[in-house]
Amino acid sequence: MHPTPELYGRLVYRFLLTRQWVILTLITLLLIPVMIELGFWQKHRYEERSARNQLVTDALSAEPVPVEQLTSPGHRVTRTERYHSVTATGTFDTGHEVVVRRRVNSDDEVGFHVLTPFVLGDGKVLLVNRGWIPATGSQTAFPKVPEPPAGRTTITGRLKADETTAASGIKNVEGLPDRQIMLINSAEEARRLGTDVLGGYVEQTAPEPKGDTPQQISDPGKEDAPLNYAYMVQWWLFAAAVPVGWVVLARREARERARTADGESTPRAEPAAV
Repeated sequence: MHPTPELYGRLVYRFLLTRQWVILTLITLLLIPVMIELGFWQKHRYEERSARNQLVTDALSAEPVPVEQLTSPGHRVTRTERYHSVTATGTFDTGHEVVVRRRVNSDDEVGFHVLTPFVLGDGKVLLVNRGWIPATGSQTAFPKVPEPPAGRTTITGRLKADETTAASGIKNVEGLPDRQIMLINSAEEARRLGTDVLGGYVEQTAPEPKGDTPQQISDPGKEDAPLNYAYMVQWWLFAAAVPVGWVVLARREARERARTADGESTPRAEPAAV
């Protein structure tokens, strides 16, 4: 007597209760929510990066404003203020100029950024990153720095937030050679200069330096938000594929076991009499 199809199906799929298949099923049930959550994390990163790219685009395309409209001594430059184009009129103080170590240009060459105090009409100081110069000599000696425009001048640049180790990953090394620093930080420069320094600093974009040196710092690049979007879709496709794969494997196993069971139940033919 052959079992009913329903009973036969239950018998064939009893292998799902074996240790191997229980473990496989538990792993499958665990992977699905994990992959869904990873997809949502990538979605969050996509939205975050897209918003950040839009802030940068809006800031770079905005009309320049006087720097003191956006910052003041002790002010922390915000995300919406960062990269905003600003103008300032004053005089470069090359006597207190410093260089920022281990900075690279667009060709990944290591050198220095030139940080020059810019004294405004009211006596406050704006830190101006005039650009990049190569490290051609000793790392312990102050490099030869091209002179900025003399006398009273007007500059334009991108407003940047103070650099910190936490945000940049750059360690603020102690005991550096004279007039060399690792991070651009307005609070530290205010202590060094003994005067009021506007929060943050400016990457100079105009006027352009004579002889193309220091090399002006290029516009900030955009973060690759579409990559996070692709990862989001990928994780969710994986989450959908996992249960499909489990079903395919289970049905294949059932077919193999059914064939084996049918073969064992088929009586062998008696050999013909001689």
